[in-house]
Amino acid sequence: MKRNRRDIQIFSLSFLDVVSCGFGAIILLLVISQFSEPRVVEEQNRAMKTRIESLEQMKHEIQEETVTLNRQLLSKRDELSKLREKISRLQGDLRAIRGKFTAAKTDQEARKIIARQLQTARQELTEEMRRLEKKEARPRTRSIIGGIPVDSEYIVFVIDTSGSMQRFAWPLVRRKMKEILDIYPRVRGIQVMNDMGNYMFSRYAGRWIPDSPARRRAILSMLTSWAPFSNSSPVEGITAAIRRFYAGNKKISIYVLGDDFSTGSIQAVLDEVSRLNRSDRSHKRLVRIHAMGFPVLIKETPSSVNIFRFANLMRHLAEENGGCFVGLNRLP
Repeated sequence: MKRNRRDIQIFSLSFLDVVSCGFGAIILLLVISQFSEPRVVEEQNRAMKTRIESLEQMKHEIQEETVTLNRQLLSKRDELSKLREKISRLQGDLRAIRGKFTAAKTDQEARKIIARQLQTARQELTEEMRRLEKKEARPRTRSIIGGIPVDSEYIVFVIDTSGSMQRFAWPLVRRKMKEILDIYPRVRGIQVMNDMGNYMFSRYAGRWIPDSPARRRAILSMLTSWAPFSNSSPVEGITAAIRRFYAGNKKISIYVLGDDFSTGSIQAVLDEVSRLNRSDRSHKRLVRIHAMGFPVLIKETPSSVNIFRFANLMRHLAEENGGCFVGLNRLP
C-alpha cells in the first residue's frame, strides 16, 4: 500500500509570525533610540548654554574688577610719586642744613645758628598755637569757610565724567570731593550725579542718600571707577538736580565739578536756572550753586574757548545763586 507524503511548506504562517515579530522588535528599538537621542542632545545643549552664560558673567565681573584695580593702581602710583617728591625735597633740606653746620667754623657759630633756628621755630609755633586756639574757639556750626557758605543741610554733587576729566583730572576730582565732604561734618542728605543727570547709585535715584561715614567712603570708592556718558556740559545735571530736589523747607547746595561748556547759550542757561531756582521772601535763592573749574583744556587744548565759557557760566551762576566759583590753576 502506497503512503501519501505530505508536502512541507517552509514559509508557513508560524514562521512568518516569528519573522514579523523580530522585525517589529528591531523597528521598536530603533524608534526608542531615535526618540531619546534628541532629548539627550537638548539637555546637553541646555547645560552647555548655562555654562557659557556663567563664564560670560564671570568674564564681565573680572573685567569690571580689572578696571577698578587699574584705577586704584594709578591712584597709588600718583600718591607714590608725590611721596617720592616730598622725600627728595626733605633730603635736599637735610643736605642744606648739614651744609650750614659744616660751613660753621667754630662750635660757637654752630650754636648761634641753632639758637636762631630755635627762636624762629618758637615764633612759628606760637603763631600756630594762637591760630589753633582761635579755630577751636569757633563754634562747630560755622556758616562760611574760606569764603564759601557751608550752611546747607543737603548737598548735591554734579560731576563732569567726560573723557578729558577722567584722563587728566580724576585724582584731583576725588581729592576735592573729599575736601568738600570734610567741610560738612554732618548733613541730612547727599546725592551724586554726573553732568547728564545720571545718578551714581541707581537705588537712590530721585531721593537723598542718608549721611554716614560708611556711605561717604562708598561714594569716594565708587568715584574711582564711575564713568557714565557725558556730553561735556553741566547744564543737564544742574537743572535735573534743581527740578528733583528743590524744596522750600530745605537748605540745599549744588557743587559743580567740571572743565568744559561745549554748546549752548550762557544767558539761556542763566535764565533757565533762574526760573527753576526761585527766591524766598528775603530774595535769596533756595538752592546755592557752587562750582569748581579744572584747567584740563588749558593744558591739553590751549586754543579752546570752552574752558573760558565754563568759567564765565559758573561765575555768573554762583553769583546769582548765592554760591562761590573756584578756578583751579594747575593739575597734579
